[in-house]
Parts: sequence; structure tokens; C-alpha cells
Amino acid sequence: MQKIELEIVALSHSITQANSYAVILGEVNGIRRLPIVIGGFEAQAIAVALENMHPARPLTHDLMKNFMTAFDISLQEVYICDLQEGIFYSKLVCFTANDTIEIDSRTSDALALAVRFGCPIYVHANILEQAGIENESGEINQPAKTTIVNNPDKQTDLSSLSVDQLNELLNEVLEQEDYIRAIDIRDEIAKRNEHK
Repeated sequence: MQKIELEIVALSHSITQANSYAVILGEVNGIRRLPIVIGGFEAQAIAVALENMHPARPLTHDLMKNFMTAFDISLQEVYICDLQEGIFYSKLVCFTANDTIEIDSRTSDALALAVRFGCPIYVHANILEQAGIENESGEINQPAKTTIVNNPDKQTDLSSLSVDQLNELLNEVLEQEDYIRAIDIRDEIAKRNEHK
């Protein structure tokens, strides 16, 4: 069965399910995208790794990576291998010195680990044909910085806050481990610093 390589191109609030997020995977050198609904914790775990943030305490996926690394297990690829009743099924393809092992995984967890290990993400061609959508612009997906889109209904208008207020808010959301919100605040602070 043919496998197609994907990359994470966006992470946003899900418009179809409340309190959920959607991770958008784009076909490498192709025009199709594969949206997958994931939970908030997994979305934060992916966002933290994509933005190279370093939380004060390791997240579960960081712990898993540290555990695997300590025992010389490398994650070679994530493979989205099945789709049943709207649920994606994935495998972690792991290498040790003596063996290759495939481990079943929730797709959201597999993606959070893939970002940490920097390994490729693949999908069965028939799954992409079944659940994929064409890029609206029709242009080939370009490797780019991943877009993280937050829910504007739940956000304070950051542009109305001073830099000091933004820094205070950033500290608050980091204490609450709301890393997706922290990314927005950090970006607003950076944008203000550019214009000085």
C-alpha cells in the first residue's frame, strides 16, 4: 500500500466540535490536506514542541521522548494507518539496536511525538483520498512555519494591552500551562518590539 508523507501546516480550534482543536496535515509536495480533530492537551503538546517552548515541567510527551531516548529507542516515523467511523488510527515505528517495533498510538499522541523527534509523518494513500481535502488555493503545500490559530471569541484583544500588561498576562498563562495562548501573547510582544 502506498504511503504519502505529510507535515503539520496548521493547528486551530475545531469548528465542528466544541472544546477541541484541529491539526491540519498537508501533503508534502501536494495540494491535499488532512484535518484531524484532537483534544486540548494534545494540541498544547504539539504547539509547545512546534514553537520550541520549554515548560518548567516536562509534559507527558516530553517524558515519553526522554524515556525512549534513555533506552536507545528512536522514533523513525509516524504512520496513520486506518480510518474507521471518523477515527484515525496510527502506529509509531520505533527502532532499537536489534529490532523494528510498531506500536499502536492515538494519532494526536503520535503527532506530538513526531514533532519532538523530528520524524516524518505518513498516511495510507486511501485514507488521504477518503478524508483529505484540496488546498483551497490549489497551490502545492509549501514547507513553512506552522500556523497556530486561536479562538478569537475566547481571547482578550491583545492590541489594547500595554507591553507591561502583555508580559503579566504571559506569565499568568504560562503558570496555567496554556501554551497556545502564550504563543499569541509572545507574538504580540515581539510585534511591538519590532516597531520600536
